[in-house]
Amino acid sequence: MQAILKRLQGDRVIWMVAILLSIVSLLAVYSSISSLAYKNDGNSLKFLFKHLMMLVLGLGTMFVVHRMKFRYFSRLSQIMFWVAVGMLAFTLFFGVNYNSATRWIRIPFIGITFQTSDFAKIALITHVARLLNTNRTILHDFWKGVWPIIWPILLVCALILPADFSTAALLGATCFLLLFIGGVPLKHMLKLVGIGIAGLALLYLVGKAAPGLIPRFDTWIARIENFNNDDADGNYQIDFAQVAINEGGLFPSGPGTGNSRNFLPHPYSDMIYAFIIEEYGAILGGFGLLLLYLIFMYRSIRTATRTPKHFGGLLALGLGFMLTFQALINMAVAVKLFPTTGQPLPLVSMGGTSIVFTCLSIGMILSVSRSVYNKEEWEVENEIIPEGKQNENNYGIA
Repeated sequence: MQAILKRLQGDRVIWMVAILLSIVSLLAVYSSISSLAYKNDGNSLKFLFKHLMMLVLGLGTMFVVHRMKFRYFSRLSQIMFWVAVGMLAFTLFFGVNYNSATRWIRIPFIGITFQTSDFAKIALITHVARLLNTNRTILHDFWKGVWPIIWPILLVCALILPADFSTAALLGATCFLLLFIGGVPLKHMLKLVGIGIAGLALLYLVGKAAPGLIPRFDTWIARIENFNNDDADGNYQIDFAQVAINEGGLFPSGPGTGNSRNFLPHPYSDMIYAFIIEEYGAILGGFGLLLLYLIFMYRSIRTATRTPKHFGGLLALGLGFMLTFQALINMAVAVKLFPTTGQPLPLVSMGGTSIVFTCLSIGMILSVSRSVYNKEEWEVENEIIPEGKQNENNYGIA
C-alpha cells in the first residue's frame, strides 16, 4: 500500500475523491443497468465490464498525466486548441447523429464514438489559462490584451452550440469566471456581459423568426417552458426522478434495492444521482456525493492558490470549476432546480470516452498540485533564472 501511495503524487485528497467516485459509479451503474441490458441481450455484466474498462483506462490516464510537468500543457494547448476546432467543425457537418443531436464522431477501424466537446472543453480552458498568463500585463487594453482571449472562446462555444447548448453555456460561463479571476478589469467584464446578453437575444430572435434554422432550438425552448409547467409532458424525466428521490428517504436501503431502474429514464447516466439517492438515501447518497464534489473543488482552489506559477493556478481553477459546475447542474436537474440539460455526473455516470476526458482533467489538476505538495517539483518550478535569460518560460509557458 505504501508503495502505491508513494507513486500517487500531488494532492492525495483529490486522489481519494476520484477513487471514491469511481467506486460509487461501479456500484450504481451495476445496480441500474438492468433495463438497458433487457433492451439488448439481457447480459448486464457486459455493460458493467465495459464501464469498468473505461474507468480503468480513465484512472490510468489520470496517473500518466499527473506525472507530467504542468508547464508542458501550456505548450500543448496551442496545438490542442486548433485540433479541437477542427474536430468540432468536422462533427458539425459529418458527425454521428443520435437523438437529433450531432455531437459524436466515430473513430475509423475501431468503431468507438466520442463526444468531441469533451476534448474541446479541456483544450479551450488550457488555452485561455495560457493566454491570460501571457497577456496579464496588457489586460487593461481590451483589443490587445482581452480580445485575443475572447475570440477563441466565442469560436469554440459557437461550434458546440448547435448540437449542445448546455455544454456551450457551461464552458462559456467557466471561461468567463476564469477571465475575472485572471485579472480582466471590471469594465471589460461588463462589456462581455453586454455581448453575451446581446448574443442570446439575437439567438432567440433568429430561432423564432426562422424555425428550423438553428438545430434543436425548439428543444431548448420547450425544456425551459416545460420546467415551469408541472403538467407538461416534457417533465417526465424530472418527475420520475422525484419519485425515485422520495422513495429513497433519508437513510440508505442498500445497493440493488432501487425500483426506479424499471421506469426512470437513463438511471445509469443522466439521472444517476436520483437513483443513488433512492438506494443510499438523501444523507449518504445525496449530501455525501455533493460533499465529495465540494471537497474536490476546495482542493482545486487550494492547489491554485499555492502553486508557484500563474498558469498552473488558472489551469487548476478552470478545470476544477468546469467539473464541479457540471456535477452541480446534473444534481440540480435531478432535484428539480434546473431544466433538463443532459449533462452527465462526472466520473459517476455511465459513459465511454467522457470518463477518460474527465480523468484527463483531474490528472492535469493533480499535475499542478505536484508543484505544491512535492518538494522536488516546488524547487523545479521556482528555479532562479539568471537575469538576461528570463522569458515567458518563467511563468510555466513556452
